[in-house]
Amino acid sequence: MVLPPPDKRHVCLTTIVIMTSMAFMDAYLVEQNHGPRKIGVCIIVLVGDVCFLIVLRYVAVWVGAEVRTAKRGYAMILWFLYIFVLEIKLYFVFQNCKADRKSLETVARKALTLLLSVCVPGLYLVLVALDSMEYVRTFRKKEDMRGRLFWVALDLLDLLDIQANLWEPQRTGLPIWAEGLMFFYCYILLLILPCVSLSEISMQGEHVSPQKMMLYPVLSLVTINVVTILIRGVNMVLFQDSRVSTIFVGKNVVAIATKASTFLEYRRQVKEFPHPQNAMALELQQNSVGHTQPLPNATSLPHEPSPAQDVIDT
Repeated sequence: MVLPPPDKRHVCLTTIVIMTSMAFMDAYLVEQNHGPRKIGVCIIVLVGDVCFLIVLRYVAVWVGAEVRTAKRGYAMILWFLYIFVLEIKLYFVFQNCKADRKSLETVARKALTLLLSVCVPGLYLVLVALDSMEYVRTFRKKEDMRGRLFWVALDLLDLLDIQANLWEPQRTGLPIWAEGLMFFYCYILLLILPCVSLSEISMQGEHVSPQKMMLYPVLSLVTINVVTILIRGVNMVLFQDSRVSTIFVGKNVVAIATKASTFLEYRRQVKEFPHPQNAMALELQQNSVGHTQPLPNATSLPHEPSPAQDVIDT
């Protein structure tokens, strides 16, 4: 497959988001060390950043080239690479905070959480590039896609909130095995679940239908909405963790109810329309309504649609 020329604005935006978060993580790693060790850590992170930039120089261009197509294969590669490297650096920051609780001030710890909560979901939305999907023409379908992406971003924030409970407090009562289990559970989900969402968008092709993208909602229902409620409940009951976010617990309860109703509605639609060929033909016909106009013939005047009808079609 020959890719079109890359979108330079998309390549620049992707690179800025990635390198900004990486630079701040490097600054945290360097500032947590002192003396000769600080120089060694600085050299290591600089060498790692140079190697990462070499790889990013090619992958970001490929992502920018496929942004106007229906594929997101290179976007999945870039996401996996970014989270893999970012979480390794984050793990060392977390371990340094655990070894020396005074290595970072409370404001610096919360600033780290804020940085991750902006860059990680932001990069996902940039890689999806919904506004660049020119083949998604109808306003209703684009808004349905935007709603699906919003739920993915909320799930990413949910996982980052669990990880932030490990480094934000100055002291913690969680055992070592529980901290490691929580961190790497969120690490694996951050690697896999956004790639699942991107793969669903890529597999749908130009005839993308948000109603048929059910793999990610099912996986996130089990691995995030249900499991994170159990994690926070255990932390509150057994370990008396006062920093558990009850707001995200409520978010997951709402998500479970919403996704359950969505699954029931999806099964009802499948029973009512058992033939996928007829459903796809109907969908293609609806997509072409707003972009085809009847040609005037010799015996009738051309019909001019009303402004209200134009608004509905678009």
